[in-house]
Amino acid sequence: MAREDRGSIWLGVAGLVVNHRGEWLVVKKRYGGLHGRWSFPAGFVNKEETIDEAVLREVKEETGVECKVEKMIGFRSGVIHNKISDNMAIFLLTPKEKDPILQAQLSELYEVQWIHPEVLRLSEEASVMIQELAQKKIAVGFQTIEGINPGVVFGYTSYKLFF
Repeated sequence: MAREDRGSIWLGVAGLVVNHRGEWLVVKKRYGGLHGRWSFPAGFVNKEETIDEAVLREVKEETGVECKVEKMIGFRSGVIHNKISDNMAIFLLTPKEKDPILQAQLSELYEVQWIHPEVLRLSEEASVMIQELAQKKIAVGFQTIEGINPGVVFGYTSYKLFF
């Protein structure tokens, strides 16, 4: 989706996928500010999906790995050039398979790898978000609450809370 189609308020998602060895699934982007740097699989939320559905789609598209959402662990918010509100929900995910085959989306990525967080924390090639998160203990986060309806008057086709 072109940037102009997003308007001036952006909502993105990123997935921290952790495997059974404690390694993180990271990608090297071919474009943008993260060009050539390790970052989490990420992208923008489409109009017909919730943020947790978007992160599962983005991780699958970029890496080939099907995942399960464990919880939301963070939220990034910034303003670009006093014109664009750039926001991102960060989720903790686990792969559905023990050792999934990695398939980099080569139109957007150079590569995809499993790398231990301590290696990423010290890597000059890792994004600031990865370096910061690698210093934290990811024990708490926001659990997903589903199956509730705030009222038919709102017309939600999907509604979830993250607390």
